[in-house]
Amino acid sequence: MLGIFLVFAPHFVAGFYLLNHFLFAIAISVLLSTAWIWIGIAPYSKRVRLSAKTQEIPMRLTILMGGRTLLHYGLFAVYAQLVFYFVGWNFLERLNLPLNLFIIDLVVTLVVTQTFLLNGALRLIFSSRRLGVVRRVIVFFTFWVPLVNIFVLLYACRLVLEEFDHTLNKVVNHNARVDSQVCQTKYPLLLLHGVYQRDLKYINYWGRIPKELTRNGATIYYGNQEGCGTIENNGEDIKAKIFAIRTETGAEKVNIIAHSKGGLDARYVITVLGMADYVASLTLIGVPNRGTQLVDLLFKVPDRPLRFFSRLIDKLYRKIGDRRPDFYTSSYQFTTFNAAKFNETVHDAPGVYYQSYASEMRSLFSDSLLWLSFLILKKKEGNNDGLTSTESAKWGDFRGVFRSTRRRGVSHADSIDMKREDYKGFDVLEAYVEIVSDLKARGF
Repeated sequence: MLGIFLVFAPHFVAGFYLLNHFLFAIAISVLLSTAWIWIGIAPYSKRVRLSAKTQEIPMRLTILMGGRTLLHYGLFAVYAQLVFYFVGWNFLERLNLPLNLFIIDLVVTLVVTQTFLLNGALRLIFSSRRLGVVRRVIVFFTFWVPLVNIFVLLYACRLVLEEFDHTLNKVVNHNARVDSQVCQTKYPLLLLHGVYQRDLKYINYWGRIPKELTRNGATIYYGNQEGCGTIENNGEDIKAKIFAIRTETGAEKVNIIAHSKGGLDARYVITVLGMADYVASLTLIGVPNRGTQLVDLLFKVPDRPLRFFSRLIDKLYRKIGDRRPDFYTSSYQFTTFNAAKFNETVHDAPGVYYQSYASEMRSLFSDSLLWLSFLILKKKEGNNDGLTSTESAKWGDFRGVFRSTRRRGVSHADSIDMKREDYKGFDVLEAYVEIVSDLKARGF
């Protein structure tokens, strides 16, 4: 019935002419307009069983699936109209439909069908978390290209359905463990960010991860170390932070989860600054423990222009809060030569549980910002996440590699949810819930 409606409803102008009855035509017009508006506003309003009882789908998902529904309706309507005009051309000629009415009928048909498509595309663009910036741009611009838009919009609809199922599964998982507090560890968590970053108040370096961990019982603190600071200077800041956490919570120790350079800062704090008695575990995510040849290449640049550039970066970081920025030294600490010297003196401390994870991009298309560094590192060190090779990331108890089941892979930024996107075959939030729940199970 809906298919028949989408085929014939746009032609009410021609219908008025054929009915030749003004009041009846107006009544039909009101009914059709109401139906079009209602479908456009609320195309999807299903209930689903999220737990023991049937619940309303969250508003974002309702809008998202509504966009998918509208795209299906719109695509059907547009190409059904092509068949309608092609098949019904001779029939319309026999009815002696005036040319001006035929043109009006055609314009109205185009407007109402394109409204469905535009409405659906905008819903997807503004409510989907999986499309990403590039895909959103592609959807918007190919929307206007006949034939091409069929394949692009159907592809977007498939991604939306995957996102819908993925999000509902997350809701179900959360409802199932809402009372279990699987992330309520014995010791609080201390998150340490990577180089050239800051723990900002409104833009969380760790994306949605802290919120998900907190929902499941975790107590979280941030290192607040400097973005362009050296390992030594950041180590002093982190040491002070650990003592502050102990004072505030009364906990004897902390569990550190560190990403990128934050892991080197943490290892220095534990071993060199003598904080092993106050750290229960150290989880390293994408940490260049053996350095990276990307930075080796950087230091092949002549020293004078490199130091000049470093001073400019230092001025910038002073303005955003760093007290002792040192771009030159903090960058040099990533070289493979310096990493070897670092590892000779900074050994794992007895009594602290060390574990590590790596991530891997599958191709240069995995990350639009790290594609070049991925290719360079792939040639020099093998599998990598765009900044750190898998071999360099291994330390202590190596727990594995973050991978997705699709060609996209998981980049250095993806491993801490920096882009706030969901990828098929890899749930970054669930990965961290598993990491922290495992720490809890180990008694930390």
